[in-house]
Amino acid sequence: MTKLNVETRHAIHPEHAKGMDTQALRDNFLAEGMFADGEIRLVYTHYDRFTVGGAVPAGGSLTLDKVDETRTATFLERREMGIVNIGEDGTVEADGTSYAMKKGDVLYLGMGSGAVTFSGNGRFYITSCPAHKTHESRLITVEDAKKVEMGEAATSNKRTIKMFIHPLVMESCQLVMGYTTLEEGSVWNTIPAHVHDRRMEAYLYWGMADESRVIHFMGEPQETRHLVVADEQAVISPTWSIHSGAGIGEYTFIWAMAGDNVDYTDMDFVQPSEMR
Repeated sequence: MTKLNVETRHAIHPEHAKGMDTQALRDNFLAEGMFADGEIRLVYTHYDRFTVGGAVPAGGSLTLDKVDETRTATFLERREMGIVNIGEDGTVEADGTSYAMKKGDVLYLGMGSGAVTFSGNGRFYITSCPAHKTHESRLITVEDAKKVEMGEAATSNKRTIKMFIHPLVMESCQLVMGYTTLEEGSVWNTIPAHVHDRRMEAYLYWGMADESRVIHFMGEPQETRHLVVADEQAVISPTWSIHSGAGIGEYTFIWAMAGDNVDYTDMDFVQPSEMR
């Protein structure tokens, strides 16, 4: 039997967040310990009902089927899902089709795909949100992704964005996903910062050394806070919060969004001089 653990996170008003201490910020906005051998661990949020989690079959197999929090026959009955393999080779099976996934590959599963089985030695990062129609499931390899280079070495934010579940690559309901890798010598991600009141977002940091950390900045633009984030930890970012950071050493972050639109460029930018 698959060991499944689901944690619920309620939405936080920005006025409430202003008074939080470090532990309260971590308890509400940081997802830790999602990747455990032989388990599926999910964090079900009340931000657009977005869910993040990890599945680590550790050479065996794990099946994600019914999740009590959704009160549906299967988790994907009224949802879509994006999966990133951040580990060794593995396999995901859904709706009668088996998908072989290498490190960095992304799998999109459309609404109604049924039970999802994870096998092999992959470490599978799971994102999911409600859907209104079924789109075709698709495996998007690293080679299939749309790549965009941004930033400059002079501002320490030279980076490559890889878009997977994105209008330039494929169609989905509201899930948008990809990941960004910083080049050697660059540390800053998502500068200038931005907010988007139409969508929430989640960041998973990965590919980091054990001793490395990212200082992730969050909060309202004039009321910023920070989280110290380790490898394979995710930040749940509300619509009112900026999301940017600076890291010690090499890292990649997986961004995933859900909300009113799938327009990746729908951002309200905040210049560093405007932040407090």
